Amino acid sequence: MSFPASVRLVEAGPRDGLQNEPQPIPTATKLELIERLAGAGHRHIEAASFVSPKWVPQMADHREVMQALMQEGQARPQVTYSALTPNLKGLGAALECGVKEVAVFGAASESFSQKNINCSIAESLTRFAPVVERAQAAGVRVRGYVSCVLGCPYEGEIDPEQVASVSRALYEMGCYEVSLGDTIGTGTPLKASRLIEVVSRDIPIEHLAAHFHDTYGQALANLMAALDQGVAVIDSSVAGLGGCPYAKGASGNVATEDVVYLLNGLGIDCGVDLERIAAVGDWISRSISRPNRSRTGVALSSR
Repeated sequence: MSFPASVRLVEAGPRDGLQNEPQPIPTATKLELIERLAGAGHRHIEAASFVSPKWVPQMADHREVMQALMQEGQARPQVTYSALTPNLKGLGAALECGVKEVAVFGAASESFSQKNINCSIAESLTRFAPVVERAQAAGVRVRGYVSCVLGCPYEGEIDPEQVASVSRALYEMGCYEVSLGDTIGTGTPLKASRLIEVVSRDIPIEHLAAHFHDTYGQALANLMAALDQGVAVIDSSVAGLGGCPYAKGASGNVATEDVVYLLNGLGIDCGVDLERIAAVGDWISRSISRPNRSRTGVALSSR
C-alpha cells in the first residue's frame, strides 16, 4: 500500500455533528467546542449551516456563531471556519458575517435529493451555479459535497458513474474540492476503492475528500481503501457526533479520535493531537448528555 505522507482533516462536528441533536445547544457551547477543536490542532472546521431554522432548528444561531469566529482577535488566522450555504440567501448571510469558505451539498441519488433538498439532482446543480459564481466573485472558496456515494436508503446501490457525474459537475462549476459522502455508512472497502478509482478519472485525486459514516463499522476500513487510492483529505466528527435525519439508524461521521489514532499508526501526519482531541470528545459528549461514539476516545478517557 502507498499512503499520502500527510492528511488534512476537516472537522465536521460543530455542523454535521450537532445539527440533528434534538435539544437546543447554547451558542456558547458551540463556540467553546470550536475553540477546543482548534486548540487540539484542527485547521479546517465546518462551523455552521446557513439554512432555514424551520428545517434545521439547531443551526438557527449560525450568524452568531460565525460573527463571533470572524471577529478580530477571536479567529485564529491559521484556521479555516467554513459554513454550509445551500442557496443565494444563505450565501448572502454568510458573506455578511465575513465567512471565507462555504460549501454546497448535492446527492448522487435522485430519491435522496428530493427528500433532502426537495429537488432533483439536475435542479440542485442549477441552483448551486449562481451560489458558486457569487462566492467566487467575493473571493470565497467553495467546497462541494455529494451524498449517498456508496448507498442510498431509498435506492440501495449507487452507480459510481453517477457519483462521478455529479462530482464532475460540482468541480467544473468551481468547487475546489469535492467531498464524497457515504451518508448512511453502508460502504465496504472494495466499493470505496472502486468509487475513488472511477471518480478520480474525472477529478484529480488531490481535489477529492472522503466523508464516511460508521453505521456498519466500516468507516476506518473504507478510509484505508481511500488512502491507498491517494485521497489525502478526510472529513470526521469529534466523538462520532451526527447522523442523518433521512436515513433511519444511520450513525454519525467516523470519529475524529479514531481517525487520528489510525493515521498515527500509519505514520501519516494530520496535525491533530490525539490526547487533546480525545479530551474534546469527552467534554462535548458530557456537555450534551450523549454517549461518546469514539472507541479511541472512550479507551483514552477511561485510563
